[in-house]
Amino acid sequence: MNAFKTTLLLTSMTLLLMLLGRYFGGQNGMLIALVAAGVMNFVSYFFSDKIALRAYRAQLATREELPRVYEAVERLTAKQGLPMPKIYLLPDNSPNAFATGRNPAHASVAVTQGILQLLDQEELEGVLAHELGHVQNRDILTSSIAATIAGAITWIAHIGRWGMIFGGYGDSRERRSGGGIVGLVMLLVAPIAATLIQLWVSRTREYEADATGAHMTGNPYALARALQKIEAYSKRVPTIGTPSTAHLFINAPKLSGADFAGLFSTHPPMAKRIERLIGHDHI
Repeated sequence: MNAFKTTLLLTSMTLLLMLLGRYFGGQNGMLIALVAAGVMNFVSYFFSDKIALRAYRAQLATREELPRVYEAVERLTAKQGLPMPKIYLLPDNSPNAFATGRNPAHASVAVTQGILQLLDQEELEGVLAHELGHVQNRDILTSSIAATIAGAITWIAHIGRWGMIFGGYGDSRERRSGGGIVGLVMLLVAPIAATLIQLWVSRTREYEADATGAHMTGNPYALARALQKIEAYSKRVPTIGTPSTAHLFINAPKLSGADFAGLFSTHPPMAKRIERLIGHDHI
């Protein structure tokens, strides 16, 4: 069901892109915007792991430094037939973790100092299984596609705004018939709609990673306990993140200078994630 929702949402974004591009720039305008957004996200796709790890000052960790993490990841990857990812440590007292990398062969898993101090071994393994679920499900590719289409929609909206300012689209009949009003509405609504759809894609991938992780360990209660602990502790000591990397973490970080809760969150509510795992929202 989550895979179906993701496909449906990506299709909706594609249709929105086609509609907006044809309205303002015709086929050429739509193609230019898609290519430009694709180039930007191609670079992001191949270098997103390095960008994210550097942004959070992650350090490559050895087996001696993180024996609990290596033990769990080696067991899980062997069970699932996945390559062993690189393991990183984030100097952050907030409990969190993320996975990145363009495919399983180039994956990295990063954990914070805070999560190692907070969780027991079963709970930590549940979190690491969730992150490996993102790797196995190739969620970086999915999020890159969503970002490409959303970027193209935003690009066309910018072109449309300048077109309206300088009278560069449509003819006088279209303007007299209210085309200008329709165009203005589309310029305002389309980028917001694209952003919301992109966020919904992120949320569906979180549910899927939870389910995949629980299947890997055979212990959904361990992951549910971990999520509950992480949420409670993070309210006191949150991870400070950026909009471009917020979707990576197992728990949505606090964005400096912005309130990204509710409708504009990259993650579903923790209570709903726990309920999907064990059938009720509290342990």
